[in-house]
This record gives sequence, structure tokens and C-alpha cells, in this order.
Amino acid sequence: MTSMKEIEEDLNKKISFLSGLIVAFRDQIHTDIQLKPGNDGPSIPAHRALLAARSEIFRNMLDSDGCKAPPSDAITLPELNTEELESLLEFLYSGNLGWDKLEKHVYSLFLAADKYEITYLQDFCERYMLSSLNASNVLEILETSDVCSNKALKEIALNFIVRNMEDIVFSPKYEIFAPKNPHLGLQITRAFLMDAKTKRINGV
Repeated sequence: MTSMKEIEEDLNKKISFLSGLIVAFRDQIHTDIQLKPGNDGPSIPAHRALLAARSEIFRNMLDSDGCKAPPSDAITLPELNTEELESLLEFLYSGNLGWDKLEKHVYSLFLAADKYEITYLQDFCERYMLSSLNASNVLEILETSDVCSNKALKEIALNFIVRNMEDIVFSPKYEIFAPKNPHLGLQITRAFLMDAKTKRINGV
């Protein structure tokens, strides 16, 4: 029977084995493609094979005629700035991301994960947003979930807003949010009225 110590040793070996990918990224070992952020920042070396393995969209981009080029050529991810692109690549290579970086870039990473169909990153970001949901960030979560057509996350955000309607709707953030997202403002109003109607019917 395998002991806990043997299981722990095996797990540590696997972690050490997988960490070779992040070392290859950080040390730029045999990189063969450049990724360029949308803010005219410096390009970041990466590996075509890993990008293709992590995302079907990346695979199609790299298989296109425009990307069958020397390693010095770059592809641009216009929706990401330099820090966001670095965080995306760190996740693609390691399967993880520090909470400080995730907190700072979670919305842009969630949008990128949706665009490039990186399901594991989508789930990773969604779990973080759900665990950190509060009155100060719920509008950003609602807006992001709407862009990505994530109905489950959007419904959770809407329900949270309805339960905390006064604090959120009378906040400075909502004054900025509402003109930019009139359709979401309408959905918030409808959700609030439906909730009030249900409570009246149930005598709450």
C-alpha cells in the first residue's frame, strides 16, 4: 500500500517535472514565436507548440499562412497590455497565477480566455470572481460576464446587485457604469422589479 510520504514525493516530482515548462518560458529556451501586446510594448518570446496545445484558436492562427514564418515574426494580441500578456503566458506555461496578478488582471484574462477558448483559464478566473464577489466589483463582473455571454456568472452578479440594490445603484461606480451599459442597467431594473413582485406575491 502506498504511504502518504510516497504520494507526497511523487506529487513533488510531478510538480518539478511540470515546472520545466515555466523555466523554458522564463529563460527563453528554444522559443520560436514572438507575442506582441496591443500597447506597443516589447514582444515576448514563446513556444508555438505550447500555444497550439493550450488553445485551438492559437493553433489555427499559427497554422495560417501568415504565421508560417521565421521565429523573429510576431503575432499581436491587441486586447492585452504587456503585464496582461505576461500573466496570460505565465498561466499557459504553469497552469497557475499568483493572486496578486489575478486580482489585477482577472477581467482582461477572462476576456482573453473567452476569445482564445482557453477553458481552464476561464474556469480559473470565474472561480476567483465568485470567491471575491462584493459590492465594489460586482458591476465589473456583470459587465465582463455579459461580454463573454457567461449566463451563470451573469445571473449570480445580477442577483447580488438586486440584494444590495441601494448600495450599488447609488455608488459612484454605477454613475460611470450606467451610461456605458444601458442594456445592463435595464436588466438590473427588471431583475429588481421582478424580485420585488415575487416578494409581494409570497408575502415577504
